[in-house]
Amino acid sequence: MNKPLPDLLPALRAMANPHRVQIMEWLLNPEAHFPPQRDGDLVQDGVCVGFITEKTGLSQPTVTSHMKALESAGLVTSKKIKNWVFYKADREALRQISESFGSAAG
Repeated sequence: MNKPLPDLLPALRAMANPHRVQIMEWLLNPEAHFPPQRDGDLVQDGVCVGFITEKTGLSQPTVTSHMKALESAGLVTSKKIKNWVFYKADREALRQISESFGSAAG
């Protein structure tokens, strides 16, 4: 079921930051943007926050803040493996957002 557009505001706010948009693009196709990981599968488990930090060139606290914003908005899921947090795009949430806009457009 499509969400009403006002319910999408948290996701839209999260995507208002260019770093977050870039991170989401990478997470949608992790094998094309990140090297293989020692722990965790890029597709099944997500991408280690360390790799995201390295690729963005931002500090780890800044990347963690961005990832928490994306997770709070329901755009990514997280999983802890050993001492690291792995993130992956929530494709179902993104599909619902896309469908909601499609319905609103008529």
